[in-house]
Amino acid sequence: MDYDPRFPKWVQIADVIRQRIYSGEYPPRHLISEVRLEQEFATSRPTIRKVTKALREEGLITTHTGMGSFVTDGPHERPADE
Repeated sequence: MDYDPRFPKWVQIADVIRQRIYSGEYPPRHLISEVRLEQEFATSRPTIRKVTKALREEGLITTHTGMGSFVTDGPHERPADE
């Protein structure tokens, strides 16, 4: 992924994951693996944790200690203002 230097990496990665959730590529209950995201986006764990925190705050994912983060049950629709 080519990062835009005008925006933080975590914001750009969150946008990609959000799009995958909205499109159904990541369906409800899909595991959002921090390790896989680190590898895919070639970034650090703290950056990925900012991504998951933002998506949790939006209600798109939920995190269960010892199990991981999962896409919440839908439907997931892109907000009208996007």
